[in-house]
Amino acid sequence: PHHGHVQAVRSTMKRLGFEHLLASRPSRPRDLVVAMVVARILEPHSKLATTRWWHTTTLAEDLGVTDATEDELYRAMDWLLEHQKPIEKKLARRHLHPGDLALFDLSSSYFEGVHCPLAALGHNRDGKKGFLQVNYGLLTDAGGCPVSVSVYPGNTGDTKTLLPAVRKIREEFGLSRLVVVGDRGMISQKQILQMKDLEDLAWITALKTGQIRKLMEGGAIQLGLFDERNLLEINHPDYPGERLVVCRNALMAERRVRTRQSLLESTQRELLKVQGMAGRGRLKGKAKIGLRVGQVVNKYKVAKHFELEIRDDGFDFHISEAKVAAEAALDGFYVIRTSVLPEGMDTADTVRSYKLLSNVER
Repeated sequence: PHHGHVQAVRSTMKRLGFEHLLASRPSRPRDLVVAMVVARILEPHSKLATTRWWHTTTLAEDLGVTDATEDELYRAMDWLLEHQKPIEKKLARRHLHPGDLALFDLSSSYFEGVHCPLAALGHNRDGKKGFLQVNYGLLTDAGGCPVSVSVYPGNTGDTKTLLPAVRKIREEFGLSRLVVVGDRGMISQKQILQMKDLEDLAWITALKTGQIRKLMEGGAIQLGLFDERNLLEINHPDYPGERLVVCRNALMAERRVRTRQSLLESTQRELLKVQGMAGRGRLKGKAKIGLRVGQVVNKYKVAKHFELEIRDDGFDFHISEAKVAAEAALDGFYVIRTSVLPEGMDTADTVRSYKLLSNVER
């Protein structure tokens, strides 16, 4: 039987105290869960295939689960769910401390079955339109080490998951003084107002595009200030008691320009094809032409940049250079919004803290 890879994973588990995190005392369900985790790392399979695969290694004999059946593995998963709270408390004690950063983000997985009570239609991140999905929120430390996972119905919005995570941190983990980091879709104005009532809780997020544009149009952000620097901290009456850190990423700006140009060109090519179909009489009527044109401009998400004139016998279009220029003015800019005081975190650290969300996404 193969042994080296099993030994490598098991040795790492022992250094991490993994079995003690699951349960303080040895038990059959704990051994089964450990065996399934090792199998998931080395050779991901279904439960049935796992019970067949691990006999080709020393794993099953090492953990004393050579006689385990598929049904027993499913029962061990029920045991694991029952132990979720104590496991998460142990992880929180190990990885979260008063004043630390706590990162939170929401994701989803599409679902092909019909019996899951949490499966629902929602904002699908997998591009699987028409499929049910299940949402899950992940809470981690600053390094992206998972501490807690929560599962939600597939139609749950991002903003509705943040406060339950905050309550878990404060009530179940006993950490009242913390800095919560979430993206612009996660921490909305409503959540900010609610968190202001919670003592010793600070947060870091970012402004949405419309909010950034409003600051620029009002003169709060002056592009000339970024000729020699890429960070600028400002205060604004629309955000009382908060700090705004304006950032400019030149590489991001160049990438946005290339991406937008590519999308515009692709849309133009598709529109010319539809225009030809209408000109040859294959597509007639304002309603039908409008429907087909709408499918094209929405496919590449650049409808706002096109001016369209649809008739019964065809249509004309052109790119609105003014709208393209207005969007291009924001290329590479993002604004960090936070309640953390300057003495608690300087400008550069505030930006770095927000960028740590990429750890959760990975």
